[in-house]
Amino acid sequence: MSTEDRPPAPRSLAEELRARGDASLGALLRSRPDLITPVPTDLTQLATRAGTRASVVRALERLDRFALQTAEALAVAADPAAYGELLGLMAGDDADPAVVAALPHALDGLRERALVWGDDDRLRLVRTARELLAPSPQHPSPTGLGPTVQEATAGMSPGRIQEIVTAAGLASTHDSVSAVTALAGLFTDRARMAALLADAPADSLDVLERLVWGPPYGQVTADPAPRLRWLLDRGLLLPTAPGTVVLPREVALHLRRGLAHRTPEPVPPVVETAAVHRPQVVDSAAAGQAYTALATVEELLKDWDEGGPAVLRAGGLSVRDLKRTAVALDVPEPAAAFWVELAYAAGLIASDGDADERYAATPAYDEWLELPAAERWSLLVTAWLAATRTAGLVGGRDAKDRTLSTLGPGLDRSAAPEVRHRVLALLAGLPEGAAPSTGSVLARLRWERPLRGDRREDDLRGRLAEWALSEAELLGVTGRGALSAQGRALLGAPAPAPGPEAEPAGPGDKLPVHHHHRTTPLAPLSPAEQAVASAAAARLLAPLLPEPLDHVLLQADLTAVAPGPLRRPLADMLGVLADVESKGGATVYRFTPGSVRRALDAGRAASDLHAFLATHSRTPVPQPLAYLIDDVARRHGHLRVGAASAYVRCDDDAVLSEILADKRAAGLGLRRLAPTVLAAQADPAGLLEGLRSMGFAPAAESAEGDVLITRALAHRTPPRTAPEPVPDGPPVPDDTLLSAALRAIRAGDLASTTPRKPGAAPAADGELPRTGAAETLATMQAAVLTGEALWIGYVNAEGSASQRVIAPIRVEGGFVTAYDHTADEVRTYPLHRITGVAELADDAG
Repeated sequence: MSTEDRPPAPRSLAEELRARGDASLGALLRSRPDLITPVPTDLTQLATRAGTRASVVRALERLDRFALQTAEALAVAADPAAYGELLGLMAGDDADPAVVAALPHALDGLRERALVWGDDDRLRLVRTARELLAPSPQHPSPTGLGPTVQEATAGMSPGRIQEIVTAAGLASTHDSVSAVTALAGLFTDRARMAALLADAPADSLDVLERLVWGPPYGQVTADPAPRLRWLLDRGLLLPTAPGTVVLPREVALHLRRGLAHRTPEPVPPVVETAAVHRPQVVDSAAAGQAYTALATVEELLKDWDEGGPAVLRAGGLSVRDLKRTAVALDVPEPAAAFWVELAYAAGLIASDGDADERYAATPAYDEWLELPAAERWSLLVTAWLAATRTAGLVGGRDAKDRTLSTLGPGLDRSAAPEVRHRVLALLAGLPEGAAPSTGSVLARLRWERPLRGDRREDDLRGRLAEWALSEAELLGVTGRGALSAQGRALLGAPAPAPGPEAEPAGPGDKLPVHHHHRTTPLAPLSPAEQAVASAAAARLLAPLLPEPLDHVLLQADLTAVAPGPLRRPLADMLGVLADVESKGGATVYRFTPGSVRRALDAGRAASDLHAFLATHSRTPVPQPLAYLIDDVARRHGHLRVGAASAYVRCDDDAVLSEILADKRAAGLGLRRLAPTVLAAQADPAGLLEGLRSMGFAPAAESAEGDVLITRALAHRTPPRTAPEPVPDGPPVPDDTLLSAALRAIRAGDLASTTPRKPGAAPAADGELPRTGAAETLATMQAAVLTGEALWIGYVNAEGSASQRVIAPIRVEGGFVTAYDHTADEVRTYPLHRITGVAELADDAG
C-alpha cells in the first residue's frame, strides 16, 4: 500500500476505536466488561471510560507478566514510540529471539484491551497507564529505571549544565535545551558512550553497576568521593535533591545493553511434573476420597441434627464450637472449617433464624440425602467451584483487626472461583496420571497474573491456589495430586493424550518431566454448561464408589462391623441403636445400654430391635446382645418423668425410695408427693439425664401420661437458599448482550459524528441541537416528503438526553413516526420532547 493509499493515523483512542470492526470491539468489551456497565452512548464515551484510572488499573491487573513488561517498557519509552524502540527495550542489543517472537502478540493484546493505540511507528500507551507505570521517586518502576536526562536536569542551572557537557567531551552550546539534547545523544550513542566509560576509574564503574538495575537513586555527601565526582562531572549521575543522585535512564539502558527489564519473560513457566501414577490408581484414590467427603459432610450434619452451634452476635461459629466440630469429625480445625463452609455453600446448613439463633440442617439436606452418592458429590464440588467464601482465611484478621470466623462475615474473596478453575485447568493440561509440583503451579499463576506494587506483600492468589490444591484432594477431584477423570469432566475438558504408565517415583528419583500441552486455557463454564459437566463427572464417578451394603457382622463383644458403606435405612437405624467406635475401611459400631435406650426412646420396641438385627446380620445375633436389649427394654419406661416443674412416678415405691436415698440425687431437688410420685426442682430434661446417670432407664411422658417418642432429624431451618458468590467485577457479556451493546454504541456514535449542513442548528460537541417548535415541525414535514435523514436531540420521560439519527415517515397529532438509525427500528416520538433538529450533510454516510 502506498503512502497516499494508507488510511490516516488515528489522532486519539476514540478515532482508533471508531476504525475497529465489530469483532475487535467485541474482544475489547469481553476483556474489559466494566466498559459496558452501563453501555456507553458512543465511542467517544467508550474511549473516555477506557482511560479512567479504575478501569485501567483493573485492565493492568489482568495482564500476564510479559504483556505487563511490554506496557512498562512503553512507559519508559518516548511518547509516541516506534515499534523498533519498543523491541530494543524488550529484546536488548542481542535481540533475544524468544522476545522478538512473542512481542507482536503481547502488543496485540495491549491494543485489544485499548491500553495501547496507534500504528507501529507511533505507539502510545494510554495516558493513565503511563502515569501508573512510569518511574517516579514516589512510585519506582518495576524496570528499575530512573528519569531521563531531560527530566533530571529540569531544575539545574544553565552554567552547571554547560560544565557537564564540557566535561563529557562535548562542545558547549548557547542554551540549556541544546546542551541537554547533546548530552542525551551522547548517552544513547553506543560507540561514543563506550569510549567515555573506557576512561572511567574502576571504582566509578562499580558505583554504576550497583545502580544499573535499580533502584537508580543513591546518597552522596556534600563533598563526594573522587569516584562519585568523576561521574557527577560528566552527568553519568545527576543530582535530584540535596544529598541524592540518580542514574539517568539513558545511561542505565546503555549499561543494560538496551534492556528495560533484567529478565524479560516472554514464555510462561512450564508446569513441572512431580510424580506420575497410572490413571486407574488416580481415579480410584480420588473416588475413595470422594466417598470420605460424603461421609464427612453427613457426619457433620448428623452432629447438628437437633440444632447445631449457636450463632455469634457478629455472625459465625465460635472458636470453641469449631474445635468441638473438629473433634467430632476427627479432622484438624482448618479441615473442619472447610467442611462447614462447603456445606454452607451447598445450601445444606444455615441459621435457623430463631430468637436463640443456631445453625442447623436445611430442608435441602434431606433432599440431598435421597440422591445417589455420585450426584451428592457433584453437588458438593459444583458448589465448591463457584463459591467465593474461602475457608482458608478462618483464624486470620480482617482490615479492622477482627478475627475471621467460620460461617462469619469477611470470608468472601471474589478471585477464589477463577483461581480454583485455573489451577484445575493447569492440571488438565498435563497427561493423565501426572501430578504437578506445587511450586511450578504457583510460578505459572504468578506469571499469568503478576503482583504489582504494594500487593507483592499479600500473595492472595498464591494462597488461594495452595488451598485449591488441598481442597481438590479432600473432595476427590484429584487423587494423589493428579486430576482424576471425574475432575477433568467437571471442567468440561477433553481427555488428554495418555501419559507414561508409571508408579510414583521414590524419594530419591528425579523427575525432569515437563509438560505444557494446552495452549488455549479452558474457559470457565456457564451455569448450564457446568450442570452438564457435573452430570458427566457424576456418571464417571458412580462405578468407582463402593456399592452400599444391606448387612453387618455382629460379634460377641457387643460390636457390629460394617465392611463397607451401608444403605441409608440400615445406616440410619444402626446409628441410633449403636455408637460408632472406629472408622476406616470398615466401620465398627458398639452397642451400649445408652445406645439401646436411645432406640427405645425413638419408639422402637424390643421385638423390633431383635427382628432388625436378625434381618441385617450375616452372623447369628450374639446372646449377650439379645440379653442387653431385653434388659434395657424391661427397665425402660418403668420410671416416668413429666412436667410439674418435673416429677417422677413409678408403680414400685421401693424404686422411688432407692432414688431418694441415693446421694447422687441430691442435686435434683426430689421430694415424695405420694407413694408412687416424686416431685423435682429440675426440669424434665435435666431429671431424665440425672436419673440415667444413676443407672435408671426413665422415659419421658406427655400430659396425658403417654410415653414421649423422641425422633432424630427433628430440627430443620426454614427453606434457605445457598449463599450467592460475590462477583469479581462485572460479568463477561454474553453474545446477546454484546451484540446489543455494539449496535447501541455504533448508533450513538453515528448520531454524534454524522456531519450536519453548515449553519443548521449549530451545537457544540456533545450538546443537543436547538430549534424552535415551528422550525422543528417544518423540517420534519419536509423530510417526510424528501425521505432525508435528520439529526435530532431527544429527552425521554425520565429526563435522559440523547442524540439520534432518524428518517421521518409520518408527522401527525403532535407525534413523529420515523425509522431510528440509532435503535435500528421504527419508533414514534412526541414532538414536544425533541429539543431541535438539523439536516445531515449531503455526503454523510
